[in-house]
Parts: sequence; structure tokens; C-alpha cells
Amino acid sequence: MPGRRLNCWEYQDCGRGPGGERAAELGECPTSTAQAMHGSNNGVNAGRACWVVSGTLCDGVVAGDFEDKVNDCRRCAFYHRVEVEEGLEFEGNDALLSRYRG
Repeated sequence: MPGRRLNCWEYQDCGRGPGGERAAELGECPTSTAQAMHGSNNGVNAGRACWVVSGTLCDGVVAGDFEDKVNDCRRCAFYHRVEVEEGLEFEGNDALLSRYRG
């Protein structure tokens, strides 16, 4: 059983996670409220699948949808961390997008 995994809002320390200090100013991150994604890559809601969620805060800027940001996300240290931590159990983009888009 793996240990507790960080969610993107914890790793990035963006303050937009549940109850975060910037949530009132910028809104709670959509990754933290995407309940259909709960458990993806062992995260809370979409906390470990942020690259498929529209409206995330990336490098201080609200990002677009998956198609607009996927190339940047693939270069992100958090994306690579999740990929390594999950290993063979890493949920790929097709499965994640299917869950996210319902």
C-alpha cells in the first residue's frame, strides 16, 4: 500500500486547494472539486490528474482545457512525479478524460 500522495494544490502550494488561503480571491481550484475524478492516480478528486481539468492555475496563470495545456503539463515536474509514483498503475490521459468529461 503506497503512502499518502501529494495533490497538485499541495505540491504547487497555490493556495487554491480546499480551504486554501487564495481560494476566496481566485476561487477554489476545479481539481479539488472534481468529485468524479476522486481516486485518480490515488488523489483526492482530481488532485493527481490536474492536467485534464480546465481552469487550473499553472505558473500563476489560469490555464485552458486539456488540449490547450497538455504539452505544458507533460513538462511539469508534478506530472512526472505522479507518473513515477504510480508506475504501472498510472492512469493515462484517455481514461482520465473519459472520467472527467463523463
